[in-house]
Amino acid sequence: MPSNQPFTLRSILEKDKLNGTNYVNLIRNLRIVFRAKKKEEILDTPLPEEPADNALTTEKNAYKRACDADLEVSCLMLACMESDLQLLFDNNHAAHDMIVVLNDMF
Repeated sequence: MPSNQPFTLRSILEKDKLNGTNYVNLIRNLRIVFRAKKKEEILDTPLPEEPADNALTTEKNAYKRACDADLEVSCLMLACMESDLQLLFDNNHAAHDMIVVLNDMF
C-alpha cells in the first residue's frame, strides 16, 4: 500500500494548524511529509531563476518541474496554517520564502 503513504502522512498535518505556538512541531511534521515525498529540499532551496526565452528546452522543463513541485509544497504549507497566517502569504510565495519569513516570525 505504498500509494496511501502520503495521505497517511498528510493526516499528521491535519491535527493542528500553525498558529505560532506550535511552529517547531509543525515544521518538523512538514519535513517528515516532504521527506517521504522526496521534496524536503524545496523547503531549504530557493526557486531557481526563470530561464531566458532563448534557453534550452531542458532548462525550461527543469524550471517548470521545480515550480510545480514548489507549488505543491507551498499549498500544503498554506493548508496547515490558520487563516490569519495564510493571509500573510496571499501573493503566491515560494515554499522556501515562506519558511524564511516564518523562521523570522517564530
